[in-house]
Amino acid sequence: MVQITLPDGSQRDYAHSVTVAEVALSIGAGLAKAALAGKVDGKVVDTSFVIDKDASVAIITAKDADGLEVIRHSTAHLLAYAVKSLFPEAQVTIGPVIEHGFFYDFSFKRPFTLDDLATIEKKMAALAALDEPVVRRVLPRDEAVAYFKGLGEHYKAEIIGSIPAGEDVSLYREGAFEDLCRGPHVPSTGKLKHFKLMKLAGAYWRGDHKNEMLQRIYGTAWATKDELQQHLTMLEEAEKRDHRKLGRELDLFHIDEFSPGTVFWHPKGWTLWQQVEQYMRQVYRDNGYQEVKGPQILDKGLWEKTGHWDKYRENMFTTESEKREYALKPMNCPGHILIFKQGIKSYRDLPLRLGEFGQCHRNEPTGGLHGIMRVRAFTQDDGHIFCTEDQIQSEVVAFTTLLQKVYQDFGFTKIIYKLSTRPEKRIGSEESWDRAEHALAEGLRASGCDFEYLPGEGAFYGPKIEYTLKDAIGRPWQCGTIQVDPNLPERLEAEYVGEDGARHRPLMLHRAIVGSLERFIGILIEETAGALPSWLAPVQVKVLNITDAQVEYAKNVANTLQNQGFRVELDLRNEKITYKIREHSMQKVPYLVVIGDKEMASGAVAVRARGGQDLGVMSVDDFVQRLLVDVSKKSNI
Repeated sequence: MVQITLPDGSQRDYAHSVTVAEVALSIGAGLAKAALAGKVDGKVVDTSFVIDKDASVAIITAKDADGLEVIRHSTAHLLAYAVKSLFPEAQVTIGPVIEHGFFYDFSFKRPFTLDDLATIEKKMAALAALDEPVVRRVLPRDEAVAYFKGLGEHYKAEIIGSIPAGEDVSLYREGAFEDLCRGPHVPSTGKLKHFKLMKLAGAYWRGDHKNEMLQRIYGTAWATKDELQQHLTMLEEAEKRDHRKLGRELDLFHIDEFSPGTVFWHPKGWTLWQQVEQYMRQVYRDNGYQEVKGPQILDKGLWEKTGHWDKYRENMFTTESEKREYALKPMNCPGHILIFKQGIKSYRDLPLRLGEFGQCHRNEPTGGLHGIMRVRAFTQDDGHIFCTEDQIQSEVVAFTTLLQKVYQDFGFTKIIYKLSTRPEKRIGSEESWDRAEHALAEGLRASGCDFEYLPGEGAFYGPKIEYTLKDAIGRPWQCGTIQVDPNLPERLEAEYVGEDGARHRPLMLHRAIVGSLERFIGILIEETAGALPSWLAPVQVKVLNITDAQVEYAKNVANTLQNQGFRVELDLRNEKITYKIREHSMQKVPYLVVIGDKEMASGAVAVRARGGQDLGVMSVDDFVQRLLVDVSKKSNI
């Protein structure tokens, strides 16, 4: 007798062992048809999995997150099946699931083309339509090695050969194709209907540049046609908003081969940078932070004390002088502790909030660099709060409120809150972890935030909150964080004098709101599609004359606006006004001021707002007032 407990708590008894598929059928034919996999005692398994003892069982369909994972995993195998059908000489390697889809790496004598991609996708659809069953079998390791060597699949044989001797491995067959895999997979290829191959890329075998360069095919797969189409539409919109493309078109920045992973800011881009930095600097001043500045280069000995030298050395840029080894700082926190340690600190000084726009350098691999979103040199709005354990909750409340205000000012209103708790490998007592996690959770609750737990995702020294914003097309960006850290103050021997007159260790809260300014500016560019709100726009107003007769008046108008603190440029070229309007509209300037004889005669200006909105003729003073309100409200026209 086998007793099955279903998710709703109901129980079903079976006279003998039963498969997941049979459990689904006993519940209903509709569920059996929709079943993609099962979850037995929390583990996702094939529908063919045999349950031979009492267990908790859930049937997984396309509506479940686990179901989508199974669909994507199986579609990767379908891709390999199609490639082998079309190009028998190709060797298959690995094909994992990734966010929104999957990829598969192949070894093939010639480069795949975009035409090949279309042919492969068509073949995948044809194979899926055959609705061939996906069947699992198990072989001893050595037998599996011999099997794949016999097929000429040397990469698969190498993968299996790295598995400990004596172990069994599982294989999955669909039609004429069989692949090594742990599974689970859909019961048949007919379940795979909504997919698309996206792009080609190169990838070294096992990620080692000394090995052969393989060809990687990326794809996406979804449970429904609508979800697939929504994803493709989002990608199209994301491509239009790509900050690298807009950075070139709007003349904001460039990345140069002479300094990979670093940003060359052009005048307009640096103006945007300054608006963000000066805004954040004011945020520091208004919220009890003291701004500091630490050195870029610090002795190896400090990084050994903090533990970074052992754990992070390969990501650090190093240099040497007078037989001493130094590193460019990859983070600002050790420097802030050294500042805290200067002079005697009292419990009355806590919480002590230090902030820095600190430039950091991290030796990211070239393949991971991405515009200004992922770079080797970046500046953080980095802050560290030195406090007692009792002050954690109030600091979390204050920080969360501040972060919400900052994000709102930049146009982001959707924030996801996540609390990462103790990992398996950690330092500190269970009691200290209990108190720290409780303080972070209560801080979020007191701020009125719904949040989810990420069990085991905290740092080894303490728990943390992650603040993730969602942009205009629904993409998540994790920017803000606050982390509890008793470790670095301990390692660097930071102390304060307590109310009892004894020496105590402070806790340190690592916190950032926008994180990397480079990355955040990239997010802003993509969020607004380059049409930055007036308070951030590098050029807020463009003054255009119609003929040479209005040149002096146009200059006077521009001077008046500049004297009010606005960022203004003149366009006095001898070009048609329609040409100039079109050109500056393409540059996404918030306001265009057009001046002809009528405007000059009446001491007025004709104003056009971004998007082609004609605001009509108004006095210069009225336009100034409109701009002042627009900038102060941080609105986006």
